[in-house]
Amino acid sequence: MSLPALGYPNFSFEITARDGKTSARTGLLKTPHGAIETPNYIFCGTKATVKALSPAHLREAQTDIILSNTYHLMLQPGADLVEKMGGLHKFMQWDGPMLTDSGGFQVFSMGHGTCADEVKGRNKGHENKSLLEISEEGAVFRSYIDGAKIKLTPESSMEIQRQLGADLLMQFDECTAYHDTKDYTAKSMAMSMRWGDRCLSAFAEKDNGAQAVYGIVQGGVHRELREESAAYTKDRPFFGTAIGGCLGGTNEEMRGIIEWSAPFIHPERPVHFLGIGRIRDVFTFVRLGIDTFDCVIPTRLARHGMAYVRGTPGETINIKNARYRDDPEPLDESMGLAASKDFSKAYIHHLFKANEILGIQILAQHNVATFNRLMREVRQAIKDGSLDNLEKEWLAA
Repeated sequence: MSLPALGYPNFSFEITARDGKTSARTGLLKTPHGAIETPNYIFCGTKATVKALSPAHLREAQTDIILSNTYHLMLQPGADLVEKMGGLHKFMQWDGPMLTDSGGFQVFSMGHGTCADEVKGRNKGHENKSLLEISEEGAVFRSYIDGAKIKLTPESSMEIQRQLGADLLMQFDECTAYHDTKDYTAKSMAMSMRWGDRCLSAFAEKDNGAQAVYGIVQGGVHRELREESAAYTKDRPFFGTAIGGCLGGTNEEMRGIIEWSAPFIHPERPVHFLGIGRIRDVFTFVRLGIDTFDCVIPTRLARHGMAYVRGTPGETINIKNARYRDDPEPLDESMGLAASKDFSKAYIHHLFKANEILGIQILAQHNVATFNRLMREVRQAIKDGSLDNLEKEWLAA
């Protein structure tokens, strides 16, 4: 297959500073909806909403970029409707940069019956629940909404993402699970490469300069496969590189995957780490050259009463614990945000005990703002050469 020449005239990525001791770097990523500084955190607005937060809340928390999910939006409300409403930016009233994933992760992880856990390595194999067929053509699965049979191919993934209208798109790929054999993982990776070429061709057919596409590094927990897949993305006209798929069952395996991939990816393209984003992960993987992260964890944990607090053992506190019932202190008075500095822990504790929605909203905005502050400080620390000291301030021993 001959590959198109893609120039991405309305996009650019400039490396602005490098850490002297590691591969950490700062950059400026420009899109038609504005520029963001990197490293940065992309918050998950899975169904065209970051749970419990409006775009105004996100801007107040100094959010730069969000993402939405192709798989969920193609099922509800449908890409045709989103396009009719003017695309995701207008539909949800977000005017900043936005990313969409390809739908592949959800198709395959939900198909394994355990969603993220099975693909990421936290489970050892379960009955396939919704995925009906994987072939060279694409994937056939049943909708979790009404059971309808749906086919998703590289071409249809690109078309749906075009309709949704985000700035940054992802190629369609198969996400293998932790229990899959090396042989299966190798065959899957090779198919994902062929799918990547088809994605590029389909993207080029309707490219109007408004979007840019990332290639995805697959290969499971196998070094030579990761190296081969990373080299593939470097040799193709992708705008950026994402590292995804099964990331191992331990922190050491996950770190190894990035270390194996890094020497083979394009050094001047933005690098995104799919679905990873604890505070400790940010420090670990920024040093290995990651430019952007995405994860549901800041808002998901907020819904369970967990608040990220700088310098706290384990990164979070559980506001539902009895110790906070009469705690007059705010979550973090050093934050310039009402959610963080105005409400006492006792009040937020009460909101959760009373099942009041406001408690979730307060913690969600606080967590998002905390991660945004983290990324601002990480960027400055890279420039100053002080990442080690900053990590000690954020992560209690």
